[in-house]
Amino acid sequence: MATLLISDLHLQEERPDITRAFLHFLATRARQADALYILGDFFEAWVGDDGMSAYQQSIARALRKLTDSGTRLYLMHGNRDFLIGRQFCRETGAQLLNDPSLVTLEGQPVLLMHGDSLCTQDLAYMKLRRWLRNPLTLFILRHLPLSTRFKLARKLRSESKAQTRMKAAEIIDVTPELIPQVLAQHGVTTLIHGHTHRPATHDLQVNGQPARRIVLGDWDTCGWALQIDQNGFQQASFALD
Repeated sequence: MATLLISDLHLQEERPDITRAFLHFLATRARQADALYILGDFFEAWVGDDGMSAYQQSIARALRKLTDSGTRLYLMHGNRDFLIGRQFCRETGAQLLNDPSLVTLEGQPVLLMHGDSLCTQDLAYMKLRRWLRNPLTLFILRHLPLSTRFKLARKLRSESKAQTRMKAAEIIDVTPELIPQVLAQHGVTTLIHGHTHRPATHDLQVNGQPARRIVLGDWDTCGWALQIDQNGFQQASFALD
């Protein structure tokens, strides 16, 4: 049995091609897997479990079919959908993971992250992230009227896109020198994350030992999945159609 890892689908009604590809993925490869990990930014935006649209409810039902079939489902918050909560997990059968999380995959300890917390050179974003993830802020956000939350989500998305276009590429990528520190801190040699939309495997050294950072691909012009099985760690893209 294989384990599959994906991230950064940014599911939204405006991208039916990605939605169709994901539903096909669930009904085929994911059904044959032992577990599916979704490492954040699963949805383009999430204002709270109480604000699920009909579209988002249809995705939840598809995930429930997957977990009912026997595939374990793990979900991690991203910077777009950090308000996903217990209700969504109950409806889908998903287990919500902390960011970061240390797991064992094919007998190997692996550190999983969404990846945005590694982009420490983006000082403005890190400041916003600390504010948004503060427990008091989260409590206030969840108790705002839905209309206010929708307006805030649209504002944050618009500002994020505008700022990303103006920032240098190295600013919105992970801080390279931080990676060995994070791996050493957790006592592992493999880190898997998403967020940056730059799929690749980066080889490095941690305390004189070979290590690696695997960056998951985003679903936009194609889909991406990392498969872990007896043959190792293999990430590949596939056509959305």
